[in-house]
Amino acid sequence: MTPTAQSVPIPAARSLTAERLRAWAWHRQGLDGSLAGCTAEQVFARAGWARSIGGANPYLTLFARAGIRREQVDADIQTHRILELPTARGCTYVLGRQDFDWALKLGRDAAETTFKVLGRLGVDRGEIALLEEQVVRALAEASGPMDPRQLKEQLGDSVRNLGEDGKKKGASTTLPTALGILQAHGRIRRVPANGRLDQQRYAYELWNLGPSPLDDDAARAELVRSYLGWTGGATFKQSQWFTGFSVAQGKAALAAVDAVEIHTAVATAGGGTLWMLPDDVGRLAAFEEPAGEQIQLLAGSDSLMLLRRNAADLLAEDDRDRDVLAPQALQADLPDHPILDRGRIIGLWQYDPGQERIVSWLFDGATQAVTRRIDEIQAWIRDDLGDFRAFSLDSPAGRQPRIDRLAAAAVAESAATG
Repeated sequence: MTPTAQSVPIPAARSLTAERLRAWAWHRQGLDGSLAGCTAEQVFARAGWARSIGGANPYLTLFARAGIRREQVDADIQTHRILELPTARGCTYVLGRQDFDWALKLGRDAAETTFKVLGRLGVDRGEIALLEEQVVRALAEASGPMDPRQLKEQLGDSVRNLGEDGKKKGASTTLPTALGILQAHGRIRRVPANGRLDQQRYAYELWNLGPSPLDDDAARAELVRSYLGWTGGATFKQSQWFTGFSVAQGKAALAAVDAVEIHTAVATAGGGTLWMLPDDVGRLAAFEEPAGEQIQLLAGSDSLMLLRRNAADLLAEDDRDRDVLAPQALQADLPDHPILDRGRIIGLWQYDPGQERIVSWLFDGATQAVTRRIDEIQAWIRDDLGDFRAFSLDSPAGRQPRIDRLAAAAVAESAATG
């Protein structure tokens, strides 16, 4: 599977330090300014699909990389240039229209798997198939998108209540399963009820997206090709987490895209061996780390961290045992949103809507560039979003303890260095 050194200029392992790999991933994610002026579709093609989970991450993903404001993002959703769709592992991401058909194909198994729960509750496949057609008919006759409550009222007894046993298994009625299967097959699409991605209120409309020309193997290969391009390289374990592929499927997809195995000088959170696209190996060998600061505030679910779940790798060794981080620094996810410089996490932040301000803690104090970027993101959140929700159930009251801890850490840091 691995090409010879003559076919690909493989960089020496000793040159692939933690600092260099962080800067490389930063560059591949377009966080160095290289995506300025691009469209939302172009950003998602280069940096990867944006995880939504009812939070503001898709908006910040596009603003941080290309300066795209919320109004334009919402317009792109309305015109279907970008959509939130279920794909890898059945998870929902916001992605560009060039990926719609094959990305949906990857999410079909997860959609069908939900039926197994219903099967154990006495629901047969024919009942769900009939409900699917009734949903399609209701949407065809509707004057606009319908939310689940409206559909349930319209369909009446066709939607079966599954009682307490269903609630315990996460399936109160048969409607969500029918909607999930229809969406996974491109027959309907889910749209934000009020046009916003960060409100977790959805409605459904007819779609009838044409089938992907790719078969299952080709779709898996396309996802791995895209994933390695988005990340600039990942361990096999990291690729498995994102794709949900079996070992055999993952290895076959890597072989299909001629992925190259690269050894590094560090043991990353997923191991010291990375798989990369052949062209990226040569680009990495010639890559020069930027000398000046490149400051960004990102969501904790940004692609830079989420695609590989490697937040710990983005921390300098001396920063991993700080009180506000531990023990999260040794885990895949951060407790707050990160502030970064060229791929290294240099601080954390949260937004306090009551005070209309960002509360931040910089590990080593703020430079002028950091202060300027915090002010820019603070103004953008206030003007475009009103609040910065990490996920659907995030609330100002719920995040207040984290805001207080960050503020206390910042005061302590200032006193220690002052």
